[in-house]
Amino acid sequence: MTATSQRAGRRGTAPRPSLPPAERRRRLDLHRSLTTVVVVLIVAVQVYPLVWLFLTALRTPADFASGNLFALPGEITADNFVRALGTGNLGLNILNSFVVTMGANVLIVLLGTMAAYALTVLGFRLSGVVRAVFLLGIIVPVQIALVPLFIDYSYVGLLDTYASMIIPLAGFALPMSVYLFSSFYSYIPGELYEAAMLDGAGPYRIFTQITFPMSLNTIVTVVMVNAIFIWNDFIFANTFVLSDGLRTIPLGLQNYIGAMGNVDWTATFAAVCVTITPLLLVFLVLNKAMIQGLESGATKG
Repeated sequence: MTATSQRAGRRGTAPRPSLPPAERRRRLDLHRSLTTVVVVLIVAVQVYPLVWLFLTALRTPADFASGNLFALPGEITADNFVRALGTGNLGLNILNSFVVTMGANVLIVLLGTMAAYALTVLGFRLSGVVRAVFLLGIIVPVQIALVPLFIDYSYVGLLDTYASMIIPLAGFALPMSVYLFSSFYSYIPGELYEAAMLDGAGPYRIFTQITFPMSLNTIVTVVMVNAIFIWNDFIFANTFVLSDGLRTIPLGLQNYIGAMGNVDWTATFAAVCVTITPLLLVFLVLNKAMIQGLESGATKG
C-alpha cells in the first residue's frame, strides 16, 4: 500500500481514481464545444442588431411597412440614403458631434492624465481622499446637474454653444478616466522615475517625456470608451442646444419625424447607418490598442 493510500485510509476516504486519457480528452472537447457555442451565441446577439439595421436601411418603405420586419429585404434600394441626406442636416449634425466628441476627449485625456499623475506618481498628503472623491463621481447621475448647469450657463452666456456640451461630458467622464490612468501609472516601475530624476528631469519633463508617451494604449482605451457615449449623447445636447445649427446626431434624427408623429423609418435607419459608420471604423482599427490598454491598466487596478 502506498503512502497516499495509507493517508487516505487513515482519513477514511479512498483516493480519487485518475481519469483515463481518452476520458479527459472527451471532457476537454465537450468543454471547448460548449464554450464555442456560448461565444457564438453572444456574438450573434451583439452583431444581429447591427446587421438588421444595415439590411433595413436598404429596404423600400413599402417593403418595410407591409412585410415582415425581420425578413430579408425583398427589394434593395439606395434611395433611403439619398432621402436621409436630403431631409435633415445630417452632414452638419455629424460635424457637430465630431467637434463635441473631440473637444470632450481632449479635455478628458489632458485632465485625466495630469490628475492621475499627481495622485499616483507625485503623491501628496490626502491624495487617497482626493482619489476617493474622484471615484464618488462615478455614482453621481447626470440628471441632477441639468437644471443647475442650465441656470449657470444662462448667466455666463454659454447656452447654445459647443462648450455647454463639452464641459459636462468631460466632467462626468473624468472619474472613470482618472481611475484607468491611475491603475496604469501604479504599475510603472519607480526605478524609471528615479533614473530620470538622476538625469536632472523635473516632474513636468517626466510627465511629458516618460509617463504620457507610455500611456498611449490607455489613452486609446479612454478615448474610445468615452467617444461612444459622447457621440450618442442626447441629454446634454437636448438641454443646452437651442438652435438647429448646433444639433448633434441624436438631435438631428428628430428631423425624420413628420406630421402627426409619422416617422420615415427607412430614412432614419439609413441616417443611423451613416452616423455610426465612422465610429465603427475607428473602433475596428484601434480595437487592438484598446484591448491592450484595458489589460495594462484597468484590469490591474
